[in-house]
Amino acid sequence: MLKGKNAVVTGSTSGIGLGVARALAKDGANVLINGFGDKAEIEAARTAIEKEFGVKAIYSGADMTKPAEIAAMIATAEKSFGSVDVLVNNAGIQHVAPIEEFPVEKWDAVIAINLSAAFHAMRAAVPGMKARKWGRIINTASAHGLVASGEKAAYVAAKHGLVGLTKVVALETANDGITCNAICPGWVLTALVERQIEARAKASGKSVEAESIALLSEKQPMHKFSTPESIAALAVFLCSDAAATITGSAYSIDGGWTAQ
Repeated sequence: MLKGKNAVVTGSTSGIGLGVARALAKDGANVLINGFGDKAEIEAARTAIEKEFGVKAIYSGADMTKPAEIAAMIATAEKSFGSVDVLVNNAGIQHVAPIEEFPVEKWDAVIAINLSAAFHAMRAAVPGMKARKWGRIINTASAHGLVASGEKAAYVAAKHGLVGLTKVVALETANDGITCNAICPGWVLTALVERQIEARAKASGKSVEAESIALLSEKQPMHKFSTPESIAALAVFLCSDAAATITGSAYSIDGGWTAQ
């Protein structure tokens, strides 16, 4: 379905982003992956995409707090592939603290990476999509883009903002062959979450399974994690012809979290 198309996925050296990049590549798209991490592990992930799916995969270490580097990343993809047809804004960070104790520099960083980076990437990619009359933009928001939790002021503000930004871009590009949608995951079983559960189990003396259910139960009626693969499958669908009139939407994939 995506053969001949080219994708940029930010925050894609691990977790959800890597899952999305691999799914797009499996569907035929060349991909630019982006993010921080161990250089050898990143290179291994990049080469695995090329070998497994027979597409071109390149890496950009662009810092998502720096607008010039984001613009350069899009330009690099356009030069290497010939176009950017799919843009997935997935990069994100988190910090937890009460509002009166929330460090200003953490607020600035969360807003920059979780919200402003998506603006800068879309601003750079949309002109090419408009010129070609085809584009798919997917923003990884969160259940926290629709509802709030305490001590997450910056994250909730950024994700709510990302959902709003998604709607604006959808309206502006509605007749240009471009769609722009948000995916709003709940708990996702990534390596980071697995370590969090293991730490809880060690501290409490309970089983990993028990702590998994306890963690999920704090927010989700369904005691089941979403996976990077399930989120990636939704992203691939949103790139399909079947989703050509789906735009400006925020898709919950959250085990019932926001149904409450």
